[in-house]
Amino acid sequence: MNLPNDKYLPINKLAACFNNTSATYKYYWLLSILQEVEIGNVTILKRNLFARMISNAWFTINYFHVSFGKQDLIQDAIKVVKQVEKISIDEKLNSVFQKLTTTNNKTTERQLWHFNKNVPHWFLSPWFPSMDKKAIYFASKSFSEICLYALHEDSIDINPKWQIYLISNARMLKDFCYWNLSLFLQAKNPNVPDIPNKLIKSAERNNLIRQRTQFWDLVVGELGSVICIYTGQKLTVGNYAVEHFIPYNFVSHDLIWNLIPADKSFNSSKSDKLPPLEKYFNSFFALQKTAVEIVSEKSPKNKLLEDYLTIFPDLEKNFSKEKFRESIQPLITIASNNGFEFMQ
Repeated sequence: MNLPNDKYLPINKLAACFNNTSATYKYYWLLSILQEVEIGNVTILKRNLFARMISNAWFTINYFHVSFGKQDLIQDAIKVVKQVEKISIDEKLNSVFQKLTTTNNKTTERQLWHFNKNVPHWFLSPWFPSMDKKAIYFASKSFSEICLYALHEDSIDINPKWQIYLISNARMLKDFCYWNLSLFLQAKNPNVPDIPNKLIKSAERNNLIRQRTQFWDLVVGELGSVICIYTGQKLTVGNYAVEHFIPYNFVSHDLIWNLIPADKSFNSSKSDKLPPLEKYFNSFFALQKTAVEIVSEKSPKNKLLEDYLTIFPDLEKNFSKEKFRESIQPLITIASNNGFEFMQ
């Protein structure tokens, strides 16, 4: 991905800021700078930037359980801050930011200021490739090499020559950050699906009305009722929830092969827990198989049947239990390894 050109600025140095990256710090540092510049700040408190780094990563770590790698301390800082500040995992980004910038808790402050050890000056290494920390701080104060910002003990000053460029191209620069961050995290999580959509909290989850009315209502209505695989309760049309067998927080999609009707009360308590396959897979598969047979007969052109084609390219001939389990088992294992807990 190429950055917008500017004949008066060393864009190549900004483009090189993510070279030789072993942690997520630089991505979140630049994102945080852009967010501050967008609201008109050119002298920016470091604490605000460190707080934004944590809040920008909050959802990815807490909700989707994406691993940042063993060397990365952002996820460790988030775990500590979440416990110390009593912040919920689904707290809004701005709320997390406000709490981190106003708290007087010394533990939280230590977590924030840890990032001052390396991030602010090493980000400028493309401008000052052979200098140490002290030299970079000194050189940056005069905006030597047209560097992005000047470093001070508690703040940074955006170089006036860069200010208009950052504001005018903020959207593309943030895309540049997220694109590089997604590549970095995908390498750390090679088997985790849909990393790019796990970097920002969606404004609102998709509802499952289409899957319920156009697919499962057809199945439940044809059978008269189905039994919830979790509670054994009888489910009828209008009296069930559509739930993700493998948590949405992991798969990040609403494909029908991962959706089943469930007891409404159980669906809310299951949350993002994983179902033990030895206990639930047989019932899950039987319900899915029956559903495919009914919908294929009653509504053969139903678009939702196409969701199965990623697992069963020939849906009519090869809807086998073994093939389905081979597709689901690795996802359950990877989700568990990434911190998702099993149902008790």
